[in-house]
Amino acid sequence: MPRVLAAVASIALTVFALADCIQTEDARVRGIPKWAWIVLVVLIPWVGPITWLLVGKDRTGQQSGGAPRPGPMAPDDDPEFLRSLDEQIRRERRERERRERGDGGDPGA
Repeated sequence: MPRVLAAVASIALTVFALADCIQTEDARVRGIPKWAWIVLVVLIPWVGPITWLLVGKDRTGQQSGGAPRPGPMAPDDDPEFLRSLDEQIRRERRERERRERGDGGDPGA
């Protein structure tokens, strides 16, 4: 049983490292060319994948251009969304107030 677990762990680690290596932009690969990392990860069990994960990729969180990686913005962080939400709330309040004044002030309605 331990041999099976070790084999499964080795395969899983290799697949994970290989997928990560293939998906990494060429500019973020450190040390040796990307094709050499792929060969290392596939041909040398445990050492290749672990080495890739530890030193093969620039993991500073920035893209090759040096700019911070843009991500999705939460609605409560988007000033345009907050502005439109505020306008919508004000418009609904004005309409509700008009209806209340119109219904209460006009007995024929």
